[in-house]
Amino acid sequence: MSLWGPRVSADGATLFRLWAPDRDAVTLEIDGAAPVAMRARDGGWFEADATAPAGTRYRFRLDADLAVPDPASRLQSGGVHGWSVVVPTPFVPSAVEAQSDASSISPSTSLGTNGVGAGPWQGRPWEEAVIQEVHVGVLGGYAGVAEALPALAELGITAIELMPVAAFAGSRNWGYDGVLPFAPAEAYGSPHDLRALVDRAHEHGLMILLDVVYNHFGPDGNYLGAYAGDFFHADRDTPWGGAVAVDRPEVAAYFVENALMWIADYGFDGLRFDAVHAIGNTAFLDRMAAEIRAHVAPERHVHLVLENESNDAARLGDDGFDAQWNDDFHNVLHVLLTGEREGYYADFAEGTTEKLARCLGEGFIYQGEGMPHQDGRPRGTPSAHLPPTAFVAFLQNHDQIGNRALGERLTTLVAPERLAAATALLLLCPQIPLLFMGDEAGSQTPFYFFTDFDDALADIVRDGRRREFAHFEAFSSESARETIPDPNAHETFAASRPIPHDEAVRWRELYRELLALRHTAIVPRLRGATADGAEVLGEGAVQAVWTLGDGAVLTLAINLGTEPVSVRSDTPLYAIGTPGAPASFAAWIKDAA
Repeated sequence: MSLWGPRVSADGATLFRLWAPDRDAVTLEIDGAAPVAMRARDGGWFEADATAPAGTRYRFRLDADLAVPDPASRLQSGGVHGWSVVVPTPFVPSAVEAQSDASSISPSTSLGTNGVGAGPWQGRPWEEAVIQEVHVGVLGGYAGVAEALPALAELGITAIELMPVAAFAGSRNWGYDGVLPFAPAEAYGSPHDLRALVDRAHEHGLMILLDVVYNHFGPDGNYLGAYAGDFFHADRDTPWGGAVAVDRPEVAAYFVENALMWIADYGFDGLRFDAVHAIGNTAFLDRMAAEIRAHVAPERHVHLVLENESNDAARLGDDGFDAQWNDDFHNVLHVLLTGEREGYYADFAEGTTEKLARCLGEGFIYQGEGMPHQDGRPRGTPSAHLPPTAFVAFLQNHDQIGNRALGERLTTLVAPERLAAATALLLLCPQIPLLFMGDEAGSQTPFYFFTDFDDALADIVRDGRRREFAHFEAFSSESARETIPDPNAHETFAASRPIPHDEAVRWRELYRELLALRHTAIVPRLRGATADGAEVLGEGAVQAVWTLGDGAVLTLAINLGTEPVSVRSDTPLYAIGTPGAPASFAAWIKDAA
Protein backbone atom coordinates (compact mmCIF):
# COMPACT_ATOMS: atom_id res chain seq x y z
CA MET A 1 0.00 0.00 0.00
CA SER A 2 1.30 3.44 -0.90
CA LEU A 3 2.25 5.87 1.85
CA TRP A 4 1.78 9.12 -0.06
CA GLY A 5 -1.23 10.71 -1.72
CA PRO A 6 -5.00 10.19 -1.43
CA ARG A 7 -6.50 6.71 -1.46
CA VAL A 8 -9.71 6.91 -3.44
CA SER A 9 -12.50 4.32 -3.20
CA ALA A 10 -15.00 3.63 -5.97
CA ASP A 11 -17.79 5.28 -3.97
CA GLY A 12 -15.85 8.55 -3.66
CA ALA A 13 -14.72 7.98 -0.07
CA THR A 14 -11.14 9.16 0.15
CA LEU A 15 -8.42 8.80 2.76
CA PHE A 16 -6.08 11.80 2.79
CA ARG A 17 -2.60 11.50 4.33
CA LEU A 18 0.25 13.91 5.03
CA TRP A 19 3.62 13.34 6.66
CA ALA A 20 4.07 16.43 8.83
CA PRO A 21 6.32 15.48 11.77
CA ASP A 22 7.04 19.14 12.58
CA ARG A 23 3.36 19.97 13.16
CA ASP A 24 1.07 19.26 16.09
CA ALA A 25 -2.12 19.68 14.05
CA VAL A 26 -3.13 19.71 10.38
CA THR A 27 -6.53 20.51 8.86
CA LEU A 28 -7.84 19.13 5.58
CA GLU A 29 -9.59 21.79 3.51
CA ILE A 30 -11.91 20.68 0.72
CA ASP A 31 -13.16 23.33 -1.66
CA GLY A 32 -16.81 24.03 -0.85
CA ALA A 33 -16.92 21.85 2.28
CA ALA A 34 -16.29 22.27 5.98
CA PRO A 35 -12.67 21.81 7.13
CA VAL A 36 -11.75 18.46 8.68
CA ALA A 37 -9.28 18.09 11.54
CA MET A 38 -6.82 15.36 10.60
CA ARG A 39 -6.01 12.52 13.00
CA ALA A 40 -2.43 12.30 14.26
CA ARG A 41 -0.85 8.90 13.64
CA ASP A 42 2.48 7.36 14.59
CA GLY A 43 5.61 8.57 12.87
CA GLY A 44 4.41 12.09 12.12
CA TRP A 45 1.55 11.08 9.80
CA PHE A 46 -1.86 12.77 9.73
CA GLU A 47 -5.00 11.22 8.20
CA ALA A 48 -8.57 12.27 7.41
CA ASP A 49 -11.52 10.59 5.68
CA ALA A 50 -13.84 12.59 3.45
CA THR A 51 -16.22 12.20 0.55
CA ALA A 52 -14.07 13.49 -2.28
CA PRO A 53 -14.69 12.04 -5.74
CA ALA A 54 -12.52 12.73 -8.76
CA GLY A 55 -12.16 16.44 -9.44
CA THR A 56 -12.42 17.49 -5.79
CA ARG A 57 -10.03 20.30 -4.89
CA TYR A 58 -8.24 20.05 -1.55
CA ARG A 59 -5.26 21.32 0.42
CA PHE A 60 -3.74 21.07 3.89
CA ARG A 61 -3.86 23.97 6.33
CA LEU A 62 -0.92 24.13 8.70
CA ASP A 63 -1.88 27.34 10.50
CA ALA A 64 -3.91 30.49 9.98
CA ASP A 65 -1.39 31.88 7.52
CA LEU A 66 -0.32 28.83 5.55
CA ALA A 67 -2.22 26.27 3.47
CA VAL A 68 -0.16 23.94 1.27
CA PRO A 69 -0.81 21.55 -1.62
CA ASP A 70 -0.42 17.82 -1.22
CA PRO A 71 3.26 16.99 -1.89
CA ALA A 72 1.97 13.88 -3.69
CA SER A 73 -0.70 15.79 -5.64
CA ARG A 74 -1.54 14.10 -8.95
CA LEU A 75 -2.96 17.32 -10.41
CA GLN A 76 -2.86 21.00 -9.48
CA SER A 77 -5.42 23.73 -10.05
CA GLY A 78 -3.95 27.21 -10.04
CA GLY A 79 -0.28 26.29 -10.09
CA VAL A 80 2.06 24.90 -7.47
CA HIS A 81 0.71 27.28 -4.82
CA GLY A 82 -2.90 26.39 -5.58
CA TRP A 83 -5.29 23.55 -4.82
CA SER A 84 -4.53 19.89 -5.32
CA VAL A 85 -7.11 17.85 -7.23
CA VAL A 86 -8.25 14.29 -6.52
CA VAL A 87 -7.41 12.08 -9.49
CA PRO A 88 -8.74 8.50 -9.72
CA THR A 89 -5.62 6.58 -10.61
CA PRO A 90 -4.48 3.08 -9.59
CA PHE A 91 -2.44 3.15 -6.44
CA VAL A 92 1.16 2.13 -6.87
CA PRO A 93 2.08 -0.72 -4.56
CA SER A 94 5.32 -0.33 -2.69
CA ALA A 95 7.26 -2.45 -0.27
CA VAL A 96 8.65 0.71 1.28
CA GLU A 97 6.83 1.08 4.58
CA ALA A 98 7.44 3.58 7.37
CA GLN A 99 9.94 1.71 9.49
CA SER A 100 12.52 2.98 11.90
CA ASP A 101 15.33 1.25 10.00
CA ALA A 102 15.68 2.46 6.39
CA SER A 103 17.95 -0.48 5.58
CA SER A 104 14.95 -2.80 5.78
CA ILE A 105 13.46 -1.44 2.57
CA SER A 106 13.30 -4.38 0.16
CA PRO A 107 11.83 -5.24 -3.23
CA SER A 108 8.16 -6.15 -3.37
CA THR A 109 6.72 -9.36 -4.72
CA SER A 110 6.40 -9.36 -8.50
CA LEU A 111 2.93 -8.71 -9.84
CA GLY A 112 3.53 -11.16 -12.68
CA THR A 113 1.67 -11.03 -15.98
CA ASN A 114 -1.31 -9.27 -14.44
CA GLY A 115 0.82 -6.58 -12.87
CA VAL A 116 2.38 -3.37 -14.07
CA GLY A 117 2.67 -3.26 -17.82
CA ALA A 118 0.50 -6.24 -18.75
CA GLY A 119 -1.01 -5.51 -22.16
CA PRO A 120 -0.24 -5.50 -25.87
CA TRP A 121 2.67 -3.03 -25.78
CA GLN A 122 5.66 -4.53 -23.99
CA GLY A 123 8.30 -2.01 -25.06
CA ARG A 124 11.46 -2.67 -27.03
CA PRO A 125 14.82 -4.19 -26.06
CA TRP A 126 17.42 -1.67 -24.91
CA GLU A 127 19.73 -2.57 -27.80
CA GLU A 128 17.18 -1.06 -30.20
CA ALA A 129 17.20 2.33 -28.49
CA VAL A 130 17.96 5.43 -30.54
CA ILE A 131 16.79 8.26 -28.31
CA GLN A 132 15.78 11.83 -29.04
CA GLU A 133 15.58 14.16 -26.04
CA VAL A 134 12.79 16.75 -26.25
CA HIS A 135 11.44 19.62 -24.18
CA VAL A 136 7.66 19.36 -24.02
CA GLY A 137 6.95 23.07 -23.62
CA VAL A 138 9.15 24.19 -26.49
CA LEU A 139 7.37 21.75 -28.82
CA GLY A 140 3.91 23.01 -27.79
CA GLY A 141 2.89 20.73 -24.93
CA TYR A 142 1.99 17.06 -24.98
CA ALA A 143 -0.10 17.53 -28.12
CA GLY A 144 2.80 19.25 -29.88
CA VAL A 145 5.16 16.39 -29.08
CA ALA A 146 2.57 13.91 -30.37
CA GLU A 147 2.50 15.72 -33.72
CA ALA A 148 6.26 15.23 -34.11
CA LEU A 149 6.21 11.46 -33.52
CA PRO A 150 5.45 10.14 -37.04
CA ALA A 151 8.42 11.95 -38.59
CA LEU A 152 10.77 10.77 -35.84
CA ALA A 153 9.66 7.16 -36.21
CA GLU A 154 10.08 7.35 -39.99
CA LEU A 155 13.60 8.71 -39.53
CA GLY A 156 14.67 5.74 -37.41
CA ILE A 157 14.31 7.15 -33.91
CA THR A 158 13.01 4.41 -31.59
CA ALA A 159 12.58 6.35 -28.32
CA ILE A 160 11.86 9.85 -27.15
CA GLU A 161 12.95 11.14 -23.78
CA LEU A 162 10.96 13.94 -22.19
CA MET A 163 12.76 16.48 -20.06
CA PRO A 164 11.07 16.61 -16.62
CA VAL A 165 7.34 17.33 -16.58
CA ALA A 166 6.74 17.60 -12.81
CA ALA A 167 4.82 20.72 -11.76
CA PHE A 168 6.96 23.86 -11.44
CA ALA A 169 6.33 27.53 -10.68
CA GLY A 170 5.21 29.61 -13.66
CA SER A 171 4.38 28.52 -17.19
CA ARG A 172 7.82 27.68 -18.61
CA ASN A 173 10.86 25.94 -17.17
CA TRP A 174 13.48 23.40 -18.16
CA GLY A 175 11.77 21.09 -15.67
CA TYR A 176 14.54 20.78 -13.11
CA ASP A 177 12.78 23.26 -10.79
CA GLY A 178 9.87 20.91 -10.18
CA VAL A 179 8.32 20.94 -6.71
CA LEU A 180 5.39 18.51 -7.01
CA PRO A 181 6.86 15.38 -8.62
CA PHE A 182 3.55 13.49 -8.91
CA ALA A 183 1.69 16.27 -10.76
CA PRO A 184 2.33 16.78 -14.49
CA ALA A 185 2.87 20.47 -15.25
CA GLU A 186 -0.40 22.24 -16.05
CA ALA A 187 1.28 24.33 -18.76
CA TYR A 188 1.79 21.25 -20.96
CA GLY A 189 -1.71 19.76 -20.76
CA SER A 190 -3.70 17.45 -18.52
CA PRO A 191 -2.68 14.05 -17.10
CA HIS A 192 -5.01 12.57 -19.72
CA ASP A 193 -3.08 14.42 -22.44
CA LEU A 194 0.19 13.00 -21.13
CA ARG A 195 -1.18 9.46 -21.10
CA ALA A 196 -2.47 10.03 -24.64
CA LEU A 197 1.04 11.07 -25.71
CA VAL A 198 2.48 7.86 -24.27
CA ASP A 199 -0.14 5.80 -26.10
CA ARG A 200 0.50 7.68 -29.34
CA ALA A 201 4.23 7.00 -29.06
CA HIS A 202 3.54 3.30 -28.63
CA GLU A 203 1.26 3.32 -31.68
CA HIS A 204 4.27 4.48 -33.70
CA GLY A 205 6.52 1.82 -32.18
CA LEU A 206 8.37 4.40 -30.10
CA MET A 207 9.45 3.94 -26.53
CA ILE A 208 8.93 6.98 -24.33
CA LEU A 209 11.24 7.73 -21.42
CA LEU A 210 10.94 10.39 -18.74
CA ASP A 211 13.61 12.42 -16.96
CA VAL A 212 12.91 12.46 -13.21
CA VAL A 213 14.56 14.64 -10.57
CA TYR A 214 15.02 13.14 -7.11
CA ASN A 215 18.09 15.05 -5.94
CA HIS A 216 16.44 18.41 -5.21
CA PHE A 217 13.31 20.56 -5.45
CA GLY A 218 12.92 23.91 -7.16
CA PRO A 219 13.18 27.24 -5.31
CA ASP A 220 9.51 28.28 -5.62
CA GLY A 221 6.61 26.17 -4.36
CA ASN A 222 8.40 23.58 -2.23
CA TYR A 223 6.62 23.63 1.15
CA LEU A 224 8.06 20.42 2.61
CA GLY A 225 10.43 22.31 4.87
CA ALA A 226 7.47 24.02 6.56
CA TYR A 227 6.14 20.78 8.05
CA ALA A 228 8.66 17.99 7.38
CA GLY A 229 12.14 19.35 7.96
CA ASP A 230 13.46 15.79 8.22
CA PHE A 231 12.79 15.39 4.49
CA PHE A 232 16.20 17.07 4.10
CA HIS A 233 19.63 16.83 5.73
CA ALA A 234 20.40 20.33 6.94
CA ASP A 235 24.04 19.38 7.54
CA ARG A 236 24.66 18.10 4.00
CA ASP A 237 24.78 20.84 1.42
CA THR A 238 24.07 20.51 -2.28
CA PRO A 239 23.89 23.26 -4.94
CA TRP A 240 20.16 23.41 -4.16
CA GLY A 241 20.24 23.38 -0.35
CA GLY A 242 20.11 20.53 2.15
CA ALA A 243 20.42 17.05 0.65
CA VAL A 244 17.23 15.04 0.25
CA ALA A 245 17.11 12.51 3.12
CA VAL A 246 16.54 9.36 1.08
CA ASP A 247 17.86 7.30 3.99
CA ARG A 248 14.53 7.98 5.75
CA PRO A 249 11.87 5.38 4.83
CA GLU A 250 9.17 8.01 4.31
CA VAL A 251 11.37 9.94 1.88
CA ALA A 252 12.52 6.83 0.05
CA ALA A 253 8.88 5.75 -0.31
CA TYR A 254 7.98 9.15 -1.77
CA PHE A 255 10.38 8.77 -4.67
CA VAL A 256 9.91 5.04 -5.23
CA GLU A 257 6.15 5.52 -5.44
CA ASN A 258 6.67 8.40 -7.84
CA ALA A 259 8.85 6.32 -10.15
CA LEU A 260 6.33 3.48 -10.13
CA MET A 261 3.51 5.91 -10.89
CA TRP A 262 5.13 7.06 -14.13
CA ILE A 263 5.69 3.48 -15.26
CA ALA A 264 2.42 1.96 -14.03
CA ASP A 265 -0.17 4.70 -14.44
CA TYR A 266 1.23 6.54 -17.45
CA GLY A 267 2.95 3.66 -19.23
CA PHE A 268 6.42 5.16 -19.60
CA ASP A 269 9.00 2.71 -20.90
CA GLY A 270 11.77 3.94 -18.68
CA LEU A 271 13.21 6.71 -16.55
CA ARG A 272 16.35 8.80 -16.66
CA PHE A 273 17.42 9.72 -13.11
CA ASP A 274 18.89 13.21 -12.99
CA ALA A 275 22.25 13.90 -11.29
CA VAL A 276 22.14 10.99 -8.86
CA HIS A 277 25.64 11.83 -7.62
CA ALA A 278 23.96 14.73 -5.78
CA ILE A 279 21.77 12.24 -3.89
CA GLY A 280 24.86 10.69 -2.35
CA ASN A 281 23.25 7.37 -1.43
CA THR A 282 23.97 4.36 -3.63
CA ALA A 283 21.87 2.05 -1.43
CA PHE A 284 18.82 4.16 -2.28
CA LEU A 285 19.59 3.85 -5.99
CA ASP A 286 19.90 0.08 -5.69
CA ARG A 287 16.57 -0.10 -3.82
CA MET A 288 14.94 2.10 -6.44
CA ALA A 289 16.04 -0.21 -9.25
CA ALA A 290 15.02 -3.31 -7.29
CA GLU A 291 11.55 -1.93 -6.52
CA ILE A 292 10.89 -1.08 -10.15
CA ARG A 293 12.16 -4.43 -11.42
CA ALA A 294 10.01 -6.24 -8.84
CA HIS A 295 6.82 -4.47 -9.94
CA VAL A 296 7.25 -4.78 -13.70
CA ALA A 297 5.89 -7.82 -15.50
CA PRO A 298 8.87 -9.90 -16.66
CA GLU A 299 7.93 -9.72 -20.33
CA ARG A 300 7.85 -5.92 -20.32
CA HIS A 301 10.92 -3.90 -21.33
CA VAL A 302 11.47 -1.04 -18.86
CA HIS A 303 14.77 0.81 -18.99
CA LEU A 304 16.48 2.72 -16.18
CA VAL A 305 19.22 5.22 -17.00
CA LEU A 306 21.43 7.29 -14.71
CA GLU A 307 23.06 10.67 -14.97
CA ASN A 308 25.97 10.17 -12.59
CA GLU A 309 29.01 12.41 -12.41
CA SER A 310 30.64 9.71 -10.26
CA ASN A 311 31.03 7.30 -13.22
CA ASP A 312 30.07 4.46 -10.88
CA ALA A 313 30.18 1.28 -12.96
CA ALA A 314 28.85 -0.82 -10.05
CA ARG A 315 25.38 0.68 -10.50
CA LEU A 316 25.10 -0.64 -14.07
CA GLY A 317 23.94 -4.09 -15.18
CA ASP A 318 22.84 -7.16 -13.19
CA ASP A 319 19.16 -6.14 -13.20
CA GLY A 320 20.00 -2.69 -11.86
CA PHE A 321 20.31 0.29 -14.17
CA ASP A 322 20.61 -0.34 -17.90
CA ALA A 323 22.95 2.51 -18.71
CA GLN A 324 24.46 5.86 -17.77
CA TRP A 325 24.63 9.06 -19.78
CA ASN A 326 28.26 9.10 -20.91
CA ASP A 327 29.27 12.73 -20.51
CA ASP A 328 32.86 11.70 -21.24
CA PHE A 329 31.86 10.84 -24.83
CA HIS A 330 30.41 14.30 -25.35
CA ASN A 331 33.17 16.19 -23.58
CA VAL A 332 36.09 14.67 -25.45
CA LEU A 333 34.41 14.99 -28.84
CA HIS A 334 33.40 18.57 -28.09
CA VAL A 335 37.04 19.47 -27.44
CA LEU A 336 38.13 17.75 -30.66
CA LEU A 337 35.39 19.41 -32.70
CA THR A 338 35.55 22.95 -31.30
CA GLY A 339 38.94 23.33 -29.64
CA GLU A 340 37.23 24.75 -26.53
CA ARG A 341 39.17 24.19 -23.31
CA GLU A 342 37.50 26.36 -20.68
CA GLY A 343 35.40 25.11 -17.77
CA TYR A 344 35.03 21.36 -17.47
CA TYR A 345 36.44 20.92 -20.98
CA ALA A 346 39.84 21.56 -19.39
CA ASP A 347 39.70 17.99 -18.03
CA PHE A 348 39.69 16.71 -21.63
CA ALA A 349 42.13 19.17 -23.19
CA GLU A 350 45.30 17.13 -22.66
CA GLY A 351 45.75 13.81 -24.44
CA THR A 352 42.38 14.37 -26.10
CA THR A 353 42.83 11.78 -28.84
CA GLU A 354 43.95 9.16 -26.33
CA LYS A 355 40.92 9.99 -24.23
CA LEU A 356 38.60 9.43 -27.19
CA ALA A 357 40.23 6.04 -27.78
CA ARG A 358 39.65 5.08 -24.16
CA CYS A 359 36.03 6.21 -24.32
CA LEU A 360 35.32 4.06 -27.37
CA GLY A 361 37.28 1.11 -26.04
CA GLU A 362 36.27 1.15 -22.37
CA GLY A 363 33.25 3.43 -21.87
CA PHE A 364 34.31 5.92 -19.21
CA ILE A 365 37.39 8.08 -19.71
CA TYR A 366 37.82 8.85 -16.03
CA GLN A 367 38.02 5.57 -14.14
CA GLY A 368 39.53 6.75 -10.88
CA GLU A 369 42.04 9.28 -12.21
CA GLY A 370 42.24 12.81 -10.87
CA MET A 371 40.55 15.62 -12.79
CA PRO A 372 42.91 18.58 -13.35
CA HIS A 373 40.11 21.15 -13.55
CA GLN A 374 38.79 19.98 -10.18
CA ASP A 375 42.00 20.14 -8.16
CA GLY A 376 42.90 16.56 -8.97
CA ARG A 377 39.73 15.08 -7.47
CA PRO A 378 39.51 11.42 -8.53
CA ARG A 379 36.48 10.45 -10.55
CA GLY A 380 35.07 7.18 -11.78
CA THR A 381 35.62 3.44 -11.54
CA PRO A 382 36.84 0.86 -14.09
CA SER A 383 34.27 0.25 -16.82
CA ALA A 384 35.95 -1.86 -19.53
CA HIS A 385 34.02 -4.95 -18.39
CA LEU A 386 30.65 -3.37 -19.19
CA PRO A 387 28.90 -3.88 -22.52
CA PRO A 388 28.91 -0.86 -24.84
CA THR A 389 25.14 -0.56 -24.42
CA ALA A 390 25.72 0.43 -20.77
CA PHE A 391 26.64 3.90 -22.04
CA VAL A 392 24.37 6.52 -23.61
CA ALA A 393 26.45 8.59 -26.01
CA PHE A 394 25.62 12.04 -27.39
CA LEU A 395 27.18 14.99 -29.15
CA GLN A 396 24.88 17.42 -27.35
CA ASN A 397 21.82 17.51 -25.10
CA HIS A 398 19.83 20.07 -23.13
CA ASP A 399 22.69 20.59 -20.65
CA GLN A 400 25.51 20.84 -23.15
CA ILE A 401 23.66 23.39 -25.27
CA GLY A 402 21.56 25.26 -22.74
CA ASN A 403 24.30 25.61 -20.15
CA ARG A 404 26.36 27.57 -22.63
CA ALA A 405 25.95 31.30 -22.10
CA LEU A 406 24.37 31.79 -25.53
CA GLY A 407 22.90 28.32 -26.04
CA GLU A 408 24.75 27.58 -29.29
CA ARG A 409 24.35 24.26 -31.06
CA LEU A 410 27.23 22.43 -32.72
CA THR A 411 25.83 23.38 -36.12
CA THR A 412 26.97 26.95 -35.41
CA LEU A 413 30.36 25.96 -33.97
CA VAL A 414 31.64 23.20 -36.26
CA ALA A 415 32.13 22.82 -40.02
CA PRO A 416 29.38 20.62 -41.53
CA GLU A 417 31.73 17.90 -42.80
CA ARG A 418 33.36 17.50 -39.38
CA LEU A 419 29.99 17.41 -37.65
CA ALA A 420 28.77 14.82 -40.15
CA ALA A 421 31.75 12.58 -39.35
CA ALA A 422 31.10 12.87 -35.61
CA THR A 423 27.39 12.17 -36.19
CA ALA A 424 28.28 8.98 -38.06
CA LEU A 425 30.46 7.88 -35.15
CA LEU A 426 27.60 8.55 -32.73
CA LEU A 427 24.98 6.66 -34.75
CA LEU A 428 27.08 3.62 -35.67
CA CYS A 429 28.93 3.23 -32.37
CA PRO A 430 27.60 0.31 -30.26
CA GLN A 431 26.96 2.69 -27.37
CA ILE A 432 23.31 3.83 -27.25
CA PRO A 433 22.93 7.09 -29.23
CA LEU A 434 20.98 10.09 -27.97
CA LEU A 435 20.08 13.13 -30.08
CA PHE A 436 18.66 16.47 -29.05
CA MET A 437 15.53 17.83 -30.71
CA GLY A 438 16.43 19.63 -33.92
CA ASP A 439 19.70 17.77 -34.50
CA GLU A 440 18.15 15.77 -37.32
CA ALA A 441 17.11 18.98 -39.12
CA GLY A 442 20.46 20.75 -38.73
CA SER A 443 18.79 23.36 -36.54
CA GLN A 444 20.92 26.39 -35.70
CA THR A 445 18.47 28.02 -33.31
CA PRO A 446 19.80 28.23 -29.76
CA PHE A 447 18.42 26.35 -26.80
CA TYR A 448 18.58 28.73 -23.87
CA PHE A 449 18.17 28.23 -20.16
CA PHE A 450 14.70 29.57 -19.29
CA THR A 451 12.45 29.96 -16.26
CA ASP A 452 9.32 31.89 -15.27
CA PHE A 453 9.96 33.18 -11.77
CA ASP A 454 8.57 36.36 -10.26
CA ASP A 455 10.07 39.49 -8.76
CA ALA A 456 13.10 38.99 -6.50
CA LEU A 457 13.64 35.35 -7.48
CA ALA A 458 13.66 36.31 -11.15
CA ASP A 459 16.41 38.85 -10.44
CA ILE A 460 18.41 36.32 -8.43
CA VAL A 461 18.24 33.72 -11.21
CA ARG A 462 19.13 36.21 -13.96
CA ASP A 463 22.04 37.77 -12.07
CA GLY A 464 23.30 34.41 -10.81
CA ARG A 465 23.18 32.98 -14.31
CA ARG A 466 25.35 35.81 -15.61
CA ARG A 467 27.83 35.55 -12.73
CA GLU A 468 28.37 31.87 -13.54
CA PHE A 469 30.15 32.87 -16.75
CA ALA A 470 32.36 35.61 -15.30
CA HIS A 471 35.42 33.32 -15.33
CA PHE A 472 35.06 32.67 -19.07
CA GLU A 473 37.23 34.97 -21.15
CA ALA A 474 34.41 35.93 -23.52
CA PHE A 475 32.24 37.09 -20.60
CA SER A 476 34.84 38.57 -18.27
CA SER A 477 33.38 42.06 -18.61
CA GLU A 478 30.04 43.14 -17.21
CA SER A 479 28.95 44.45 -20.60
CA ALA A 480 29.59 41.05 -22.18
CA ARG A 481 27.63 39.29 -19.46
CA GLU A 482 24.67 41.56 -20.07
CA THR A 483 24.33 39.95 -23.51
CA ILE A 484 23.46 36.63 -21.85
CA PRO A 485 19.68 36.25 -22.27
CA ASP A 486 17.45 36.79 -19.26
CA PRO A 487 16.11 33.32 -18.36
CA ASN A 488 12.78 34.81 -17.25
CA ALA A 489 12.05 36.73 -20.45
CA HIS A 490 9.40 35.08 -22.59
CA GLU A 491 11.53 35.85 -25.64
CA THR A 492 14.26 33.56 -24.27
CA PHE A 493 11.83 30.65 -24.19
CA ALA A 494 10.32 31.48 -27.58
CA ALA A 495 13.75 31.68 -29.23
CA SER A 496 14.56 28.14 -28.07
CA ARG A 497 12.14 26.41 -30.43
CA PRO A 498 14.14 24.31 -32.91
CA ILE A 499 13.72 25.65 -36.45
CA PRO A 500 14.91 23.41 -39.30
CA HIS A 501 17.95 24.74 -41.14
CA ASP A 502 17.93 25.54 -44.85
CA GLU A 503 19.91 22.31 -45.30
CA ALA A 504 17.41 20.30 -43.25
CA VAL A 505 16.71 17.86 -46.09
CA ARG A 506 20.40 16.99 -46.36
CA TRP A 507 20.75 16.52 -42.61
CA ARG A 508 17.64 14.33 -42.43
CA GLU A 509 18.93 12.15 -45.23
CA LEU A 510 22.23 11.71 -43.38
CA TYR A 511 20.40 10.65 -40.21
CA ARG A 512 17.99 8.42 -42.12
CA GLU A 513 20.82 6.64 -43.95
CA LEU A 514 22.91 6.13 -40.82
CA LEU A 515 19.99 4.94 -38.70
CA ALA A 516 18.84 2.51 -41.38
CA LEU A 517 22.35 1.04 -41.39
CA ARG A 518 22.39 0.87 -37.59
CA HIS A 519 19.06 -0.94 -37.44
CA THR A 520 19.93 -3.47 -40.14
CA ALA A 521 23.64 -4.15 -39.64
CA ILE A 522 24.36 -3.39 -35.97
CA VAL A 523 21.28 -3.54 -33.71
CA PRO A 524 20.45 -7.22 -34.44
CA ARG A 525 23.99 -8.08 -33.28
CA LEU A 526 24.31 -5.74 -30.28
CA ARG A 527 23.24 -8.12 -27.53
CA GLY A 528 26.44 -9.70 -26.26
CA ALA A 529 28.72 -7.20 -28.00
CA THR A 530 32.09 -6.43 -26.41
CA ALA A 531 34.66 -3.71 -27.01
CA ASP A 532 38.03 -4.94 -28.26
CA GLY A 533 39.89 -1.69 -27.69
CA ALA A 534 40.81 1.37 -29.71
CA GLU A 535 44.03 2.85 -31.03
CA VAL A 536 45.26 6.33 -31.86
CA LEU A 537 46.00 6.71 -35.58
CA GLY A 538 47.18 10.30 -35.37
CA GLU A 539 46.28 13.59 -33.75
CA GLY A 540 42.48 13.64 -33.64
CA ALA A 541 42.18 10.24 -35.33
CA VAL A 542 41.07 6.98 -33.70
CA GLN A 543 40.12 3.47 -34.77
CA ALA A 544 37.96 1.29 -32.50
CA VAL A 545 36.92 -2.36 -32.76
CA TRP A 546 34.02 -4.33 -31.27
CA THR A 547 33.08 -7.99 -31.48
CA LEU A 548 29.33 -8.11 -31.95
CA GLY A 549 27.03 -10.69 -30.43
CA ASP A 550 27.12 -13.01 -33.45
CA GLY A 551 30.91 -12.90 -33.69
CA ALA A 552 31.07 -10.29 -36.45
CA VAL A 553 33.71 -7.59 -36.01
CA LEU A 554 32.79 -3.90 -36.29
CA THR A 555 35.56 -1.38 -36.96
CA LEU A 556 35.02 2.38 -36.90
CA ALA A 557 37.64 4.96 -37.86
CA ILE A 558 37.28 8.72 -37.49
CA ASN A 559 39.70 11.54 -38.24
CA LEU A 560 38.90 14.92 -36.73
CA GLY A 561 42.48 16.08 -37.07
CA THR A 562 44.12 18.15 -39.79
CA GLU A 563 46.45 15.51 -41.26
CA PRO A 564 45.58 12.29 -43.13
CA VAL A 565 46.17 8.95 -41.39
CA SER A 566 46.47 5.36 -42.58
CA VAL A 567 43.44 3.11 -42.19
CA ARG A 568 42.60 -0.31 -43.58
CA SER A 569 42.45 -0.37 -47.37
CA ASP A 570 39.44 -2.62 -48.00
CA THR A 571 36.16 -1.05 -49.05
CA PRO A 572 34.16 0.17 -46.05
CA LEU A 573 30.51 -0.58 -45.44
CA TYR A 574 29.96 3.15 -45.02
CA ALA A 575 32.14 6.23 -45.32
CA ILE A 576 32.06 10.00 -45.11
CA GLY A 577 34.90 11.50 -47.08
CA THR A 578 37.96 9.48 -48.03
CA PRO A 579 38.78 7.04 -45.20
CA GLY A 580 41.72 8.39 -43.23
CA ALA A 581 41.47 11.93 -44.63
CA PRO A 582 40.69 14.87 -42.34
CA ALA A 583 36.96 15.16 -41.51
CA SER A 584 36.37 11.53 -42.47
CA PHE A 585 34.62 8.52 -41.01
CA ALA A 586 34.50 4.90 -42.12
CA ALA A 587 32.86 1.70 -40.88
CA TRP A 588 33.63 -1.93 -41.68
CA ILE A 589 31.87 -5.11 -40.57
CA LYS A 590 33.51 -8.50 -41.05
CA ASP A 591 31.16 -11.41 -40.53
CA ALA A 592 32.21 -14.23 -38.24
CA ALA A 593 34.09 -17.01 -39.99
